Amino acid sequence: MAEIIVMGEMLVEIMREQENEELYEPGVFRGPFPSGAPAIFIDTAARLGCSTAIIGGVGKDDFGKNILDRLRKDGVDCSHVLESTERSTGVAFVTYYSDGSRKFIFHMGNTPAVEAKAPLEDEFDNVKYMHIMGCSLMADSMFAQEILKTMRMMRRKGTKISFDPNIREELLTDQSVNNVIREVMENTSVFMPGVSELLKITGAVSVDEAVEKCFAYEAMEVIALKNGSKGSRIYTRDEAAEIGAYPVEQVDATGTGDCFDGAFIAGLVQGKGLKEAARMGAAAGALNAAAFGPMEGRISADSVRAMIK
Repeated sequence: MAEIIVMGEMLVEIMREQENEELYEPGVFRGPFPSGAPAIFIDTAARLGCSTAIIGGVGKDDFGKNILDRLRKDGVDCSHVLESTERSTGVAFVTYYSDGSRKFIFHMGNTPAVEAKAPLEDEFDNVKYMHIMGCSLMADSMFAQEILKTMRMMRRKGTKISFDPNIREELLTDQSVNNVIREVMENTSVFMPGVSELLKITGAVSVDEAVEKCFAYEAMEVIALKNGSKGSRIYTRDEAAEIGAYPVEQVDATGTGDCFDGAFIAGLVQGKGLKEAARMGAAAGALNAAAFGPMEGRISADSVRAMIK
């Protein structure tokens, strides 16, 4: 049975080969690459030796095969993935700019990416963590309700919830979105935001105030605050620790935070301490950033261990 599960969108990513090329201009693309933040997360955890499963949806087409082949090769249980014969797999087109920013065009609405349903009560037992991504909650309102339904069921079974808000800030003015995020926060044990996301979600003016607000939630145990090339800061109710980043020649930052999440949760499942789990996260993120494509980094238990040493 799976130790870690995730429910969320699965898609392929098609990327500009060169920086500063607009998506509206003819040009060269690379891909398709298997992608979707939940898929990147769960693939990382699987490659580090955890038993994993994903609940999602793809089309029964070549792009769906691209995603499923990769996840299955890396050991992810895909038996709860809907394969639709009526709709095609979700796609993201991406271009990069020399200042580090990116632009996306998503084709995800009205695709199987947001059509998965909550599993039955007896389908998952003894799961240690269910991971939720904010982008999945915001992809489609009905899909968000299916994720919440799954979360409530897993909580009744004793599963802990990890949450990366991965939010589109403009949607936080929508009260229905805020209500969904609030319910997830009330059930979260491991919270993994970036600095701006932490401040936006809590409405705080400082990190210290935001952390205090997060620990007001009874279930909250750990906050892994990600800060890009500066590393991360890991908070518990009693202490905080700085964990540095591992320097690499960055090729593509896409998926770096999702790889951190997957490796961090994998470390906790494997009984590692918080600092070692955070180092695993930092190493997985660095390895992924050193390759072109959202989940193309050479991440394995051996490569992560070697980087930490």
